Amino acid sequence: MGLDMYAFKIRPALLADPEAMVDLQPAGSGENEEDQAEQIASWRKHPNLHGWMHHLYIAKGGTDREFNGNTVRLTEELLDVLEADITAGELPPTSGFFFGQSTPEDRDDDLLFVAKARAALAEGYVVFYDSWW
Repeated sequence: MGLDMYAFKIRPALLADPEAMVDLQPAGSGENEEDQAEQIASWRKHPNLHGWMHHLYIAKGGTDREFNGNTVRLTEELLDVLEADITAGELPPTSGFFFGQSTPEDRDDDLLFVAKARAALAEGYVVFYDSWW
């Protein structure tokens, strides 16, 4: 049990609304689009990054206050903000049931994710964050 966090890339054509910022849904073309999303990062119990994503989800129109199993899209501009916050040590302190604690060692993995996400965007993918706790 605990906070499991993931980032994925998916082709825009596989989304019902390729411009959606939150709660992305598959296009429903009859294929299993969810299997076509490729995981590009994962974290286990990194609540401060999850808190950053939760704030983003709400700011972009998300309505689920629990932010459990919801998705939020990351654009190049948002990755710039995330990278700056990671580098400055400004991910918001976040806690929750079975969330664990973020550690300074998470920083390198977070920055590696930002680089992978930028590469995916450059290749024409949509990048999004998802979690389960």
